[in-house]
Amino acid sequence: MSPPAYPVSAYPVSVTARFDRPNRWLWLVKWILLIPHYVVLAFLSLAFLVVTVIAFFAILFTTRYPRSLFDFNAGVLRWSWRVNYYGYSALATDRYPPFTLADVPDYPARLRVEYPDQLNRWLPLVKWLLAVPHYLLVGALVGSGYAAGWGGGGHRGFTYGGPSLLAAAVLVAALALLFTARYPAGLYDLVVGANRWSYRLVAYVGLMTDRYPPLRLDQGDEDPEDAAMPE
Repeated sequence: MSPPAYPVSAYPVSVTARFDRPNRWLWLVKWILLIPHYVVLAFLSLAFLVVTVIAFFAILFTTRYPRSLFDFNAGVLRWSWRVNYYGYSALATDRYPPFTLADVPDYPARLRVEYPDQLNRWLPLVKWLLAVPHYLLVGALVGSGYAAGWGGGGHRGFTYGGPSLLAAAVLVAALALLFTARYPAGLYDLVVGANRWSYRLVAYVGLMTDRYPPLRLDQGDEDPEDAAMPE
């Protein structure tokens, strides 16, 4: 029997990556190449918000997140992570992101959210408040406007504004690629870790899990919250 695509995750959101040796020049024109994705993700982001509102009432009255709606929103996050990894939140691959909500096992960036069989019916009422420490920390990493709302040009979970550590890291990485054809390993680990933290938070405030995200920056390709497969 072949092994499953993902290991059993200690935390129900798994964000993984594989460095793919980007070209030194391509990042200069990726903003043009990504326009079709930005357009599609603008609509998908709006749909994500609508689905989350519907899920809020479903959880409130039934303690369940409707599976078809959950799979759709997980797909939106998955699509967004692939675009971010290719684009200006990482610049870590030159493989063009596929236009699909489904998982693509051989793509260098992957995201999974485990489906919860049951959720606390009252927790959605206060998650926005419980997540305040994350808003502050992730805001410092990826931008001061992290908690403003779904949007960000349609290519990320929330809107951002102001300077950020992530933007600075990606800019330095882009210049390093341009002049040396190398992506500094330390910057790469930081960039992936910042994105991982942001997607954990989006899944939590998007009502897709009741598990509180860990307050830490987990860097590198592999998500350290992924546990080993049981014997």
